[in-house]
Amino acid sequence: MADFFYKASGTLTPELDMKIVLKLETWLKKSFPKKILSNTMDSEAHEKRPPILTSSKQDIAPHIANVSEMKHYLCGCCAAFNNIAITFPIQKVLFRQQLYGIKTRDAVLQLRRDGFRNLYRGILPPLMQKTTTLALMFGLYEDLSCLLRKHISTPEFATCSLAAVLAGTTEAIFTPLERVQTLLQDHKHHDKFTNTYQAFKALKCHGIREYYRGLVPVLFRNGFSNVLFFGLRGPIKEYLPTATTHSAHLVNDFICGGLLGAMLGILFFPVNVVKTRMQSQIGGEFQSFPKVFQKIWLERDRKLTNLFRGAHLNYHRSLISWGIINATYEFLLKII
Repeated sequence: MADFFYKASGTLTPELDMKIVLKLETWLKKSFPKKILSNTMDSEAHEKRPPILTSSKQDIAPHIANVSEMKHYLCGCCAAFNNIAITFPIQKVLFRQQLYGIKTRDAVLQLRRDGFRNLYRGILPPLMQKTTTLALMFGLYEDLSCLLRKHISTPEFATCSLAAVLAGTTEAIFTPLERVQTLLQDHKHHDKFTNTYQAFKALKCHGIREYYRGLVPVLFRNGFSNVLFFGLRGPIKEYLPTATTHSAHLVNDFICGGLLGAMLGILFFPVNVVKTRMQSQIGGEFQSFPKVFQKIWLERDRKLTNLFRGAHLNYHRSLISWGIINATYEFLLKII
């Protein structure tokens, strides 16, 4: 306060009796509102403050943060695209075996008769479905894990398991793409529609529920397979030889993902058989999972070998697919 009057009057000096200054302070407080006085007294301090400069780093920081937050989704999407482009023909052979219970040779002969033109027929739905669902699978798992750790005080295993189940449940939103893929790959429907749009249009007249036929096995498969995949991925990698180079890391990630994918592919193979049968139907009764399973079990002479027909091909496809997915995902995660 005293400094303010020294500057304002130009006549007061530091040697002035402090009593005079105190009296002036008291008079000002009584005569002027507090807000005006405080603003006047603070003006000197504001004059001395240096201007605040915003650097280019501060401007870019939010954008960098956004890219960092989305990288798990982006890496999952790219990993799925890479996988589908490579393994789609193998998946098509496996699909025919699951649907008709035929041998690998017969399924391959069916594809040969269909011709190369139809080899990649139906690739758009799985490409759309897998790129989206794997982006959600990896991205939501990471986001939900962080969110649950902040708000729920539970063991790490329980937190990660819940995040995996929730991510798998969210993936099921895109069941219609998996449904259309099934119809396009079934040669019995070749004369009904020739592309994804026509397949979606054919289901429209049956209502929204028709798009989600086979939802129960999808939910069961997604939830539990996610729990096992994310829960075992770390421990399996720890048992592999220590990687010292980028190529060694890539090989370890491929082996880790491949082993998990092969194991889960065999474990959930009967679930996928039932799902395929349910989704190959257009219209009619919505049969329950146990009822469809019982029907398939009787059709295949109540033999596990017949129920698991095509499982060996599924094992190799899953080994390759999830090896590619995990290796691509981890590689992209390091460079983005």
